[in-house]
Amino acid sequence: MFGETSSSRKAIGDVDVVYHDGLYHLFHLVLPNHDFIAHAISDNAINWRRVDNAIYIGNPGSWDDLMLWTMHVTPDPHQPGLWRMFYTGLSRREQGLIQRLGMATSADLYRWKKSSVDWQDLRGKSDPPKIKAALKDLVPTESTNLESPIDSNSCFPLSPDPKFYEAALDGERGWISFRDPFYFRDGDRGWLLAAARVDHGPLVRRGCVAAMEETKPNHFSAVQPLHSPHLYDDVEVPNLIKLSDEYYLVGSIREDAKIRYWHADDVNQPWKNYYDNVLLPQGNYAGRICQDDKGVLLFNFYTQNLADRTTCNNLMPPPKRLCVSENGQLKVTSFEGLVDQISGTIDTRCLSRLKANQRESFCQTGQGTLNLASEAGFQAFVFDDEANSFRLRAKFSLVGNGKCGLLFRIDPASHDGYYVSLDLMKGLAQFRSWGTGAIGSGENMMQFRSLQSGNWFSSDRQSAEVELISFGSYHELSIDGSIVLSLADAKFTEGLLGIYVETATLDIERLTVETMTEPTQTDGHLSSG
Repeated sequence: MFGETSSSRKAIGDVDVVYHDGLYHLFHLVLPNHDFIAHAISDNAINWRRVDNAIYIGNPGSWDDLMLWTMHVTPDPHQPGLWRMFYTGLSRREQGLIQRLGMATSADLYRWKKSSVDWQDLRGKSDPPKIKAALKDLVPTESTNLESPIDSNSCFPLSPDPKFYEAALDGERGWISFRDPFYFRDGDRGWLLAAARVDHGPLVRRGCVAAMEETKPNHFSAVQPLHSPHLYDDVEVPNLIKLSDEYYLVGSIREDAKIRYWHADDVNQPWKNYYDNVLLPQGNYAGRICQDDKGVLLFNFYTQNLADRTTCNNLMPPPKRLCVSENGQLKVTSFEGLVDQISGTIDTRCLSRLKANQRESFCQTGQGTLNLASEAGFQAFVFDDEANSFRLRAKFSLVGNGKCGLLFRIDPASHDGYYVSLDLMKGLAQFRSWGTGAIGSGENMMQFRSLQSGNWFSSDRQSAEVELISFGSYHELSIDGSIVLSLADAKFTEGLLGIYVETATLDIERLTVETMTEPTQTDGHLSSG
């Protein structure tokens, strides 16, 4: 897991991860300033060490001298051994109102060189009169760019082509979306994708995935949008991947802060939806795919504050393994690297009622099955041993029309902690935090927070294979092998672990609880020199 130090007043933003020679290279934004693209490395995709930053905003007068936004790092298909980083840049001259795509190159993933352009090459191409007038007295007549002029072997920076996309500042919106590049290679053809907007339709429904075909090395020509759903303001951080002869387009939707996907058997065909096209639930954002030696991984950052994603509690959780189900749907499964963090087990043969005056124990039968029952109301059962970071796995079978769930990091006196509600009939999971405020604080004494919810589908409405991982501040719930909940919260750090039942009988089979080492992050700097 990875995040900025809480005292730094910084936050991790959009991420991109590339796997090379046994190392995962993480490139990420640093919020709220967006002054540079940071770089970290890991040999397990869980513990990370910072190295030298990849690129910085340009010198004053450059096209990218205000902010750097989302990037994508990919091997250069034309020069083996080299890498290209496509990134988003904004300029002070335009007050950040125009987004463009730039490129930097590297031979080792550590040292990067931008392909940059002089302002003289851009002047007048996109500045509407009202912006020109406002900036006339604020910038020199001649370019103040201190970087090298444009590389003759590239065409960067790229701007949206008005033939297909919104490209004028004097339009209804007042700023231009053209960001989050992603390079896709299919055979001997390559395309650069971006979050952009078509120039027609309802103003807040124009978000699309722009496409530019690579006509020769480092030169791109705009074509029709790859996908224009006419539903969203933007389709952010697009990804395109081909799996099992099907194309999958992954994007993040700002309106509900979820990662979604679409599919097609040909990129020139309309993109189709499954009944459930949410890859990760609310709070998970800016998903990026990464191909490693075991398959495809999905990385993203998680934020609790959906209204302000620049806050310092953003976290990049462990990645998820991305695979295709038998019916063609994508699903995300728990990262196998988390198994390496397992350090031991706890005794799961018996549980006791959580109520202090009812310490009656319920133990497994000779066949290894536990039967927990509640004739009426809520009954919680906990293990004797604490497990703060752990992996719990079991098969749950519910008899009756009641409810069941999990609880962990529970204070034995107040019963404060985390509660995971499992509605097996509806296929609904809800992650909640129950706390107690100061005595005398009235109705505010009950601190109830609903942190995340997720759905799953199963033809068996009374049983499920359940896996709950709590790894430091990261929490992940899988049902029948697919991740349903994925979030970060550090309200509670220790306490009891158990299972609850409401007006039902719960049969539990194959119950195991494994303890995990607490996650670590190396904050020290490692030079690439």
